[in-house]
Parts: sequence; structure tokens; C-alpha cells
Amino acid sequence: MKPWLATGILLLSAGCAHAPEKSTHHWGYDGAEGPEHWGELADANKACAIGKNQSPIDLNSKHAIKAQLSPLTLAYKAGGNEALNNGHTIQVSYAPGSTLTLDGHAFELKQFHFHAPSENQIDGQSYPMEAHLVHADKDGNLAVVALMFAEGAKNNAGLEQFWPQMPAKAEETAALTAKTDVSKLLPADHDYYRFNGSLTTPPCTEGVVWLVMKQPVIASKAQIEKFTQIMGHPNNRPVQAVNARPVLK
Repeated sequence: MKPWLATGILLLSAGCAHAPEKSTHHWGYDGAEGPEHWGELADANKACAIGKNQSPIDLNSKHAIKAQLSPLTLAYKAGGNEALNNGHTIQVSYAPGSTLTLDGHAFELKQFHFHAPSENQIDGQSYPMEAHLVHADKDGNLAVVALMFAEGAKNNAGLEQFWPQMPAKAEETAALTAKTDVSKLLPADHDYYRFNGSLTTPPCTEGVVWLVMKQPVIASKAQIEKFTQIMGHPNNRPVQAVNARPVLK
């Protein structure tokens, strides 16, 4: 068994490294196209309805299993080069060369994007915003580093690298004037929860390793409001059942 599978988390190919994956069927966050109906919108979305390892979840620190989790080896360069408003989120594409190494297995950072309010919760607490750093290995297996934002008095300097250039309209892209360094978003403490989950958007593909940072970072009220106003609606999938999955801490 490969070392990075030693915790019992099995990765499956998600086909496309650039989650959220595009769907040929329209979907959204409310009404007949909302999360409770995603599984009905297309056969490809069946996992959204019947999957047993779906994301996001509520991470219960008391019930999480204490494990010898290996430290995250993050080798990030300044590589964020384009911001896309795809109507569901703001996504920043990342140039090749930035990696996450987990248990000796390398995943390359492909993009990062945002949800407000947060999708994952910690001990029942929702945060105003969450970032997902999406990585893929050479076979297309996915690992996502999730990062919570709490509201504070000061602007988040990492966000300010590209926040002023966020495209305001769906399907708009903006070439960033300077490459974004995603490492400037991260908390000082890289302690994390780990669980096996899925994409949080259709087709809800399972087999994704989730690494959720325990320590939130701060963003200002104005920064959070700018994102929510551009989106025009909450873009978080409700928490899903944990079922029999182990959550490691």
C-alpha cells in the first residue's frame, strides 16, 4: 500500500483536476436547481444524492480520531495568474510548479476558489467564508486544502493580492497584474483535520482527500462583503452526513 493511503483513505480518479467541475446541466444553490436536487439534474450527478462520502461535513473535534498525521509539506510559489467568475464562485487559476506533498505523495496546486458562508463546519460553527485549494496528482487524484476565514478588523493581505481584480460578472475573467502567492492566505499553524470526501459541486465526485486547517485566518468585513455581493447569493452546499467515515486529527 502506498504511504499516503495508509490512513484508509482511498483516492479515486475525479477525471478533471479543476474542481468545481463544469456540468453540462445547469445547477445552482436554491430552488429546483439547488443542492437538494443536484442528484436529479443529470445521471452524472447521482453521487450528489446517493454518495456515502460526500462533502462538506461538520468536523466534530471530540469525535475525531487522534492520529499521527504527517505534517503538510507545502511548496507554493507565486503562481495565481487569472481570476474567473464562473457564476458559482471566484476561481484563481495557478501556474504549474506549486505542490502539496502528503505522506511522500505529490499533488500540484491547480486552482483555488471561495465559498460564503463556509461549506465545512468545525464543531457546528460556520465561518463567513472558506477557501478551497485544489490539488491533483499525475493521475488526476484530488486533494483539497480548506481554509476558514473569520471576520476581523483588518484586511487580509493575501486576499488583497487579487481581491481588487475580482470579475464582477459571471463568465468574466481577469488576468492578474501580479502573480498571486497563495501561501500568504495560510495560517501560521498548519494543524489540520483529514477525511475522505467529494467535490462540493456537481457531479459530487467522491475519492477526494480533504485537509481542513484547524486555525482560521482573518478577513475584513469589507472583503467578505465584496465577495458575497459579487456572487449575489450564498454558494455553500449544506453539510452532509459523515456516515462511517473516520475524521482524523
